[in-house]
Amino acid sequence: MRRVVRSLSILALTLALSQPLLAGTLEDVKARGTLRCGVNGGAPGLSLKDPAGHWSGMDVDFCRAVAAATLGSKDKVAFVPLTVAAAPVALAKGEVDLLARNFSWNLERDVSAGISFVGILLFDGQGFLVRRDTGILSALELDDKRVCALEGSTSADHVRRYFDRHRMDLDLRLFPDMGAAAKAYLADECQVLTSDHLQLYGLRAGMEQGQDHRVLPEIISKEPLSPAVREGDGRWFDLVRWTLFILIDAEELGIDSRNVQRAMSDAQASDTRLLLDVEGQVAKNLGIDRDWVARVIGQVGNYGEIYARNLGDQSPLKVKRGFNALWNDGGLLYAPPPR
Repeated sequence: MRRVVRSLSILALTLALSQPLLAGTLEDVKARGTLRCGVNGGAPGLSLKDPAGHWSGMDVDFCRAVAAATLGSKDKVAFVPLTVAAAPVALAKGEVDLLARNFSWNLERDVSAGISFVGILLFDGQGFLVRRDTGILSALELDDKRVCALEGSTSADHVRRYFDRHRMDLDLRLFPDMGAAAKAYLADECQVLTSDHLQLYGLRAGMEQGQDHRVLPEIISKEPLSPAVREGDGRWFDLVRWTLFILIDAEELGIDSRNVQRAMSDAQASDTRLLLDVEGQVAKNLGIDRDWVARVIGQVGNYGEIYARNLGDQSPLKVKRGFNALWNDGGLLYAPPPR
């Protein structure tokens, strides 16, 4: 019995000593004065740095929203471009505080990578890009075609299964990053480029003759794209998760960057007051400033505003909301209510 008690005591001590390694991300971010956010860096509409050094994209704006919540300014972010393979490693090792990269949430990553997915930022799925002059209108016409894909991503597995299921021959060419894959596609090394649907729209928008290429209608996989944090830091997890939920709920309640300050002062409905954290109780529990919600929405906008300027009708991509419309507008986008 003593041996058991001794073993349990040692285990408890070990866990106590290791706890600072697993917690305190918010304190680290505050002390540093900068949020380190892991992103793709080469995906138009999601995360991209232009020649002038300005970052844009859906993932980028989510990082800015978290920075506004924690540090008071959306500009206090250092963006760290990461490959698919390097992203979970960098997060688990503490090289970034938050991963907001078009990174699919799946079972294998969730239980084995040492990271926690906070919620779905974008509903996406894998698709195909082809040249219009091929005359191809459906993915079922891709038998024996050369297909470019990203090495180490879920795309390669999905395309293999899709071709097997439809008894088509596949000539798959893998590349270390999407830039290399797109370059090979444009050089006719491949007849087809496959990746997440949203990324294909972004790549096409950046092509010199983008109108000469077609995104096929089929979506062959579920790709829920979710920001992620390190496992073991519950408060940071809650803060990042509810930053996402606030963006979604704010759109549903009609609160945006233009009216958020008025809403803060005039809010009467309990759900609106809770969402805006008018009383400051949520901020107190999370360890951040009382006006964090107003900063997030005021500086970055609600979900609809972010989508419109990066992927939607205000962007070069013109991607319809589709699955990413609110649940009460025919889409899948849904966040827990404030009450």
